[in-house]
Amino acid sequence: MKKSLRHLNLPPFLKNKRLRNISLFIAISLILGLVIAFIYNVVIGLVLLILASAGLTYTIKELNIVEENTTKYVTDLSYLVSRGERESLLEMPIGILILDDDHRINWVNPYLQPYFGNNKIFGKSLEEIAPELFDLIQENWNEDEPFEITWRGKHFTILIQRQYNTIYLMDITHYADVEVKYENEKIVIGEVYLDNFDEVSQSMSDQEISNLRNYVTNKLSTWAKDYGVYLKRIDADHYMIMMYVQALREIEADKFNILDIIRKGTLQQNFPITLSIGIAYGDTDLNQLADLAQNNLDLALGRGGDQAVIKPRDGEARFYGGKTNPMEKRTRVRARMITNALQELMRTSDKIFVDGHQQPDMDCWGAALGIRRIAQMNNKECYIVFDDKDVHTDIKRLLDKIDDYPDILDSIVTPDKAVKMATDESLLIMVDHSNPNIGVAKNLYERLINRIVIIDHHRRGEDFPANPLLAYVEPYASSACELITEMFEYQSQSADPINDLEATVMLTGIVVDTQSFKVRTGTRTFDAASYLRSAGADVDEISSFMKENSNNYMAENHLISLVNFVDDNLALITAEDDVKYDSVTAAKAVDSLLSIDGVEASFVVYRRMDGNVGISARSTGAINVQLIMEALGGGGHLVAGATQIKDKTVAEANEMLTEVIDQKLFDNSNNKSDE
Repeated sequence: MKKSLRHLNLPPFLKNKRLRNISLFIAISLILGLVIAFIYNVVIGLVLLILASAGLTYTIKELNIVEENTTKYVTDLSYLVSRGERESLLEMPIGILILDDDHRINWVNPYLQPYFGNNKIFGKSLEEIAPELFDLIQENWNEDEPFEITWRGKHFTILIQRQYNTIYLMDITHYADVEVKYENEKIVIGEVYLDNFDEVSQSMSDQEISNLRNYVTNKLSTWAKDYGVYLKRIDADHYMIMMYVQALREIEADKFNILDIIRKGTLQQNFPITLSIGIAYGDTDLNQLADLAQNNLDLALGRGGDQAVIKPRDGEARFYGGKTNPMEKRTRVRARMITNALQELMRTSDKIFVDGHQQPDMDCWGAALGIRRIAQMNNKECYIVFDDKDVHTDIKRLLDKIDDYPDILDSIVTPDKAVKMATDESLLIMVDHSNPNIGVAKNLYERLINRIVIIDHHRRGEDFPANPLLAYVEPYASSACELITEMFEYQSQSADPINDLEATVMLTGIVVDTQSFKVRTGTRTFDAASYLRSAGADVDEISSFMKENSNNYMAENHLISLVNFVDDNLALITAEDDVKYDSVTAAKAVDSLLSIDGVEASFVVYRRMDGNVGISARSTGAINVQLIMEALGGGGHLVAGATQIKDKTVAEANEMLTEVIDQKLFDNSNNKSDE
């Protein structure tokens, strides 16, 4: 039918099926109407015939016009769409790249062509023409959503249509630059604190104090001007700084050299001052930024000072500095204030629980016994939470001695029992650690999370509890036992004094942590040791506690026999993967390596009793092993640190350690060359 109609010279509108059907309906209706009219009356029929003929002629003419206009519109529209498709492919600001199945270039649109230069690219492999772009596309070939890349100095959003082997590249460089500018111009707030200004200035004349203060302020002002930092002194030892993120990046690139400038400059004047800096950014609320900056400053001070802590609102902290041992505080005011605050917290608590760290050492146990005695002096129930898994020989000897002290024995409870005994008015005191993840009683910590006290001598880490009621973290101290011993001076003289066993264990803790008063020892360390000795500490008993059994002694010497020396100043022990070692044994092995001439740091990588890989590190102070251990998820001091690594072999952990050591020593050598 359609073919026959095409050969007939019909009016244009009859070529349209719908108009043809409408016309057919009208014609039939008109013919029927005329037939009926003629039957009814010939005159009326003739009149209607004339009117129908005129109307039909007009209708045919108008329908032809409609059809012609419709046809013209469709034709023009088709042309415009077709031309738009061609122009969009050729001229729109989106790169189009079509590949064949072998990743050869079939076609690129003119917008993308300049990125390939004047090279003849059709039929050639994309990997050959643009290897960087090829690698980026290969990495994201299975991505269904658009993704961003940087190529040839430009930023692109890419969409891959795998079924057509077609890649679309939209240049978003302008928007990326705007985003970078926005990020660079975010506000940064910081706090700068002179760590030991009060202690240093006590022995200085007014003129010397003024000169020292002016020197530090001038150096800080010069540094601030060089980096575009706003600096405002709040008081004699406290400054506020404001800057943009871009300036912060430049300062970080220089490793916060102001720390070295102040330390070395004041040391040459025989009045050594160090800085602590807390910096926060990433929030539009300036009040919250100021609070976060203060928290970061507290973290820097809690880690021993002489360092900068930078932490965005929703990110991990970054640390710079920390090259020196924390200086011993010469005043006991803080110890007295902490003791008074602790006594007040004890008075408002119904029960007190002491939580040490896993695999406790003598310092941990001595601190726990010391807190228990202080609680008794304040007429409060106190329980030591203890898990007897993986106990070292010195602790086993201690437990045997405790059998002769029923009151102490009755106060030792398991973690599960402690949770059942705890109430909303109970108090949890964490000793010799500030990381809940390494505590013995994790469930008890969660139960009493709002009733926490921390007494520790290790540098403060990122896992520090958010809102402790009281935190006594003093990295300058030799041990937790030293801190707690000082508290006895401020207890009631009418209360039962510390007994011989408690004094002996606490002094043993100091001896162990100072390696017999060879490291981390200050004047107050000897004061604490003197007090404990006068309180009944038994020196012979201390020697007995510190003795090794034959198995541990042989294991320690076996580890030492596995040592390798790196660059003559590093000693590295890599133990067997299928042999488990006690953590105390491993620590003693690395301790002994420091007695070798020329060794500045020692490390041991070994399989722990719990199945994880452990790393213990020691240093003479020339190398900051705390930063190395922190990079591996651990922590510690400038001269002592440790970490645990899960789901790794000893060899893999050793490789991780070696990479971190190389990086840290490289950074340190760069700092020295800059100096």
